[in-house]
Amino acid sequence: MPHSPLGRTLLIANPAAHSGRGAAGADFARRFLGSYASATRGYEVRLTRGPGDAVGVAADAAGFDTVLALGGDGVIHEVVNGLMTLPTTARPQLGVIPLGSGNDYARTLGMPRNDVEAAFARLVRGTAHEVEVGRVNGVHFMQTLSFGLDAAIALDTTERRAADTSQEGEALFVTSGIKILSRARGGYPCVASFDGERAQELSTLIFAIQVGPSYGGGFRVCPDADPRDGMLDVCYNVRRPALPHLMALFGLARWGRHAGSGVVRLRRMRHAEIEFSEEPPCQVDGERLEGTHFSVEVVPQALRVIFPR
Repeated sequence: MPHSPLGRTLLIANPAAHSGRGAAGADFARRFLGSYASATRGYEVRLTRGPGDAVGVAADAAGFDTVLALGGDGVIHEVVNGLMTLPTTARPQLGVIPLGSGNDYARTLGMPRNDVEAAFARLVRGTAHEVEVGRVNGVHFMQTLSFGLDAAIALDTTERRAADTSQEGEALFVTSGIKILSRARGGYPCVASFDGERAQELSTLIFAIQVGPSYGGGFRVCPDADPRDGMLDVCYNVRRPALPHLMALFGLARWGRHAGSGVVRLRRMRHAEIEFSEEPPCQVDGERLEGTHFSVEVVPQALRVIFPR
């Protein structure tokens, strides 16, 4: 086996991930790590017991070289928030073994999705790079923060997964999107200021702030987003389109082709202050976030993350 970047490794696995396939994934991980002694300098495997558990496990990971997160974007989000509580000098690097519905952070990194064996094969040959994370009202996010209709769609997919829908990934996002957009009646008024610039009044339908390009299982809402450039990418509407135009933009976003529309604006930023007149739908890496005022910033070079090779 080529030189592995893992070192002393803590694997945090969500056994309920991907309709219960996380348990089998964790069993494979134990066998792999036990069979290939050269992959690590010792390892531990810890299974999460419920929502939020991975935050505390990762926050107690000082002394490990690598934390591997096995599960969907939700467990990765929790692990990132746990790691960010550690001092930079004691913060292990992150590797992901994606086993979920959306797997958008895995898409950003170029990791194989829902294939634990292939993910391990790529990780042990990978290279760690420094990446940024976002932070909103003290909560860190590794991929996406959004408000308005796109957040309502993301939250609907989370609720449907919890109800054990058979759909996943893009199909799940599309059907939730059609349902939410067909009920769209208006925007969510807000005042937004980017990087200290003059504040703008917006009627928010689409407002996404991204570390990586996609959410919703591959919808490339900020197609040029790069997790290593020290900036967050933003896509928001500057006009309120009629419903047929809005539905068309939703379809075009699958490939990032909405970026050419005059309805939306794409930009980069380091910091934003956003004030809504009433509480909007808001999600951060698929988790609901409540409030009317949101302070958003990038944390450059926050984590070392293993990219596959």
